[in-house]
Amino acid sequence: MTTPVHAVVLLSGGLDSATVLAMARAAGRVCHAVSFDYGQRHRAELDAAATLAVALGAVEHRLMRIDTGGLGGSALTDMAIEVPLNATQGMAGTFVAPVATGIPVTYVPARNTVFLALALGMAEVVGATELWLGVNAVDYSGYPDCRPAFVAAFEQLANLATRLGVESSKPHFRVCAPLIALSKAEIIREGQRLGVEFGLTVSCYQATASGQACGRCDSCRLRREGFAAAGVPDPTRYA
Repeated sequence: MTTPVHAVVLLSGGLDSATVLAMARAAGRVCHAVSFDYGQRHRAELDAAATLAVALGAVEHRLMRIDTGGLGGSALTDMAIEVPLNATQGMAGTFVAPVATGIPVTYVPARNTVFLALALGMAEVVGATELWLGVNAVDYSGYPDCRPAFVAAFEQLANLATRLGVESSKPHFRVCAPLIALSKAEIIREGQRLGVEFGLTVSCYQATASGQACGRCDSCRLRREGFAAAGVPDPTRYA
């Protein structure tokens, strides 16, 4: 019998991270899910993450609290900065918005670096050798910590900065980003194939407490366009 591979999966509660958890489970990984309460305004995603962890078969789900609001500089954590609502209403009540250029104000400084660092510490404790996350370099909002170069650099760091990494004669940790080169439509199709119930996910940057989406932020736009391109009915609950 082979020893099962344990993985720490970053689970935000959104569409992408839910698909990643399903992919890790399908690959036979024993999944330890972790979510982060970092002062985000769309806190409904944390309730979604707890539900998804159970629905998708994680062996545990941890919630870690971080005060990134103390840094400021992001519309997701600083209530004085408004979330951009660039969408304009079109025919049949739909909303259309251009892709934001440059790094948008919804970027949280060093967020994925901090998240992965804590996930790496958790991996050492639970005996996991893989970190899975849902970063994407195709349909994304220009965040610098969603690029392949970032993922590769963190994997190298993980094998330099940990006890297990130093004690092993070969690279010990892997950072798995299976969505990095997929379009949103491809992600949705893969999640659907694996049985992800997308109606449980929350992606909106300013979702209501009950998880209803605004329908006008960049995240809502990418999500809606993804369902349309995939030919899959959009189960999102809009405010």
